[in-house]
Formats: sequence, C-alpha cells, structure tokens
Amino acid sequence: MKRLLSALIAVMALTMATVSTAADKSALVEIKERGTLRVGLSTFVPWAMRDKQGELVGFEVDVARRLAKDAGLKVEFIPTAWDGIIPALLAGKFDVIIGGLSITPERNMSVLFTSPYAHSGVQLAAHKDLAEDKSSFEDYNKRSVTLAVRRGAFTVQTAKKYFPKAKLRQFDDEAQAFQEVLNGNAHAALASSPKPEHMAIQYSDKLYIPFNERLSRGSEAFAIRHGEFDLLNFFNNWILLRTEDGWLKERHDYWFTTLDWENQIAQGQ
Repeated sequence: MKRLLSALIAVMALTMATVSTAADKSALVEIKERGTLRVGLSTFVPWAMRDKQGELVGFEVDVARRLAKDAGLKVEFIPTAWDGIIPALLAGKFDVIIGGLSITPERNMSVLFTSPYAHSGVQLAAHKDLAEDKSSFEDYNKRSVTLAVRRGAFTVQTAKKYFPKAKLRQFDDEAQAFQEVLNGNAHAALASSPKPEHMAIQYSDKLYIPFNERLSRGSEAFAIRHGEFDLLNFFNNWILLRTEDGWLKERHDYWFTTLDWENQIAQGQ
C-alpha cells in the first residue's frame, strides 16, 4: 500500500510539474517554437486588400510581413469579420490583431494594446472653385458653407464640432457625399482618412485638401490578449525601431497618400 501511495504521489507531482511548465510558457515562446506569427485582420482599403492574383496586400500586410521577417518567423494571415475580430483573438484563433484597430477605453477592457504604430483621423476635401478662398477652419464655419457627410458616421459629430454654423447634407454612403461636392452642390466633404486624400488625388482637377492637419486624430495599435506582457514588450520595441528608422512612415505614406498601388488591386473593394 505504501509503495502504491508513493507511486501515486510521484505521478501527481510529475503531472503538476508538467501542467505548471505548460502554464508558464509565454505567448512569445509559443510563437517562437511554432515559427509562425498568426495575424488576424479584416480587409478594407488601404489597410488590407486583395490584389488581382487574390493575394493580400496593403499597409497592414506590409507591417505584419516585415514584423515576422525581422523576428525570423513566417506569417499566417487569418482574415476575420470586423465585428468578430476581438472575440476571435480572445478565443485563440490568432496571436495578434494587426488591422487598423483604434485604441479606445472600451476595447482596452477586452484586449491589451501596444504603442500606436499609425494614426488616422477625419479629413476634409474641398471643391477647388467653390472653396478656393477658404483655407482655415473659420472659413468653413459659416452659414453660407455646405458640407457633405455620410449619415450616422463619426464624421457627422466632427463636422458639428468644428463647423457648427455650416449646413450639413447627409448621405447613405461616402461616394454620394463626395459626388455632391464634385457636382458643385457642396463646398467640401468630410470622411475618415485616407478617403479624402485619395479622392483629391483621383479628382485633382476638382478637389484639394485645404488643411495640413486632420480634424481629428486616432491611434491604431496591435491588440493582444491580456497578460501577454512578453509579447507586448516585443511588439512595442519593434514599433519603436521601425518608427525611428522611418520605415512605418514610408509604408504609411505609400498606402495612404498615393494611389501608386491602385492598378494592383482587384475590383470591387
């Protein structure tokens, strides 16, 4: 009986040690042993898109691929519906969200955010003829000014905040709002970047960006599960390095301030 009891205790001790070792293994160690970084993202222009060969391209794709390369890892992209991307992360479907996810207190209750690696916001594109004499916020905050926005979007709040005196025309989608400006029926349209910048490039004969700074500023970060501090430290240091050497800015400028990539992209995105 004593021998049996001793054997059982030994087995239990070994099992507990094994469980403890597994529990102590950090997410960073698991990724290193796997040799692959699993990235969750959603497809939307120009963060992540499909090219004409069906491959993922875009700012987020460049970021994830460079991150994995610098770490000596392979990268696996796991496209996920936007409304389910945080639950999928928490369920362990992938290691990190790199998908233009803005930092908010509500989201921070569910996930751990890295330092920001990109900044978005709301910008305004104006009609060259109708608004040629308008270069300041005050110039657009007048009853004689008409602004076009998408109904229900954050841009409505932004327009009311900065231009409370202006007339607002609201549309079901951004394409209609910009068409109103192109048709000469509104002085300017507000939308989340990079839509205004891209429209100003595409219709450079009619539109321009009057402000150097965006009307609002958002901060995008990687998102990981709470408690994964080794992984957080790794990501933060990578963001710091690629920010200081200018690589993140160069890639962001390429995808957000030019349309040099437009011919690569499959239609309908």
